[in-house]
Amino acid sequence: MLGYHDQLNREINLPSVPKRIISIVPSQTELLFYLGLDEKIVGITKFCIHPADKVGSVEKVGGTKQLDIEKIKALKPDLIIANKEENEQNQVEELINFCPVWISDIYSFDDALDMIERVGALTGKGPEAKILSSQIAQQFNQKTIQQSNLKTAYFIWRKPYMIAGKNTFIDDMLLRCGLVNAFDEDRYPEIDAKTLIATNPDVILLSSEPYPFKDKHIDELRAIVPKAIIRLVDGEMFSWYGSRLSHAGAYFKDLVDWLTKLD
Repeated sequence: MLGYHDQLNREINLPSVPKRIISIVPSQTELLFYLGLDEKIVGITKFCIHPADKVGSVEKVGGTKQLDIEKIKALKPDLIIANKEENEQNQVEELINFCPVWISDIYSFDDALDMIERVGALTGKGPEAKILSSQIAQQFNQKTIQQSNLKTAYFIWRKPYMIAGKNTFIDDMLLRCGLVNAFDEDRYPEIDAKTLIATNPDVILLSSEPYPFKDKHIDELRAIVPKAIIRLVDGEMFSWYGSRLSHAGAYFKDLVDWLTKLD
């Protein structure tokens, strides 16, 4: 019996290296494929879109918060990879009743690297995961990203406006960019135009997910805070905490170089 702990410090016991894995977290699905586990991935969610050339042929088990429990049972997994924030607790508890479930809990860059290495160990890909984690850490430790200290509002939703606050992975990634979160509230607070005006951010970043902000929304927000620098950004770079992080360092460098030239 192989014993592991997930990021909630729950003990996960597996009789052997898993051969039938279901991932219900998009960024962790991409990580599993990156680690070369293609043949062992038997189920993913409809939101698991990377890698695009591989996910199409894998059975879909619903959405991250609306799982088809019976379909998951029918696939007979020997391991399910979940996340505390992205999946519904009651559904995860149902899954635990019939299959080992490894749950990630990620608030920071360091948590993400820890997740990568633990998932690698869990799936028999420990050396590959350690190499990936080391490469990502090195990319961010090279200090090639300027420290701008620009006060930044990171929007994740519209109607109502919602932003990424403190105690989130996105907030930690903003810090890695040398940006300062304009809001002190925890998690994902709702804000209105009056609050935005009072906060007076230097920069507004409009994420591509979960709300798909477009160019027209730049004009909408510019009418509220005309002096702010406003830009659409790739939300995956700020919120996907698996192998996509290997692309994030270069993306952040280009973003902050652009912002500081305009400041």
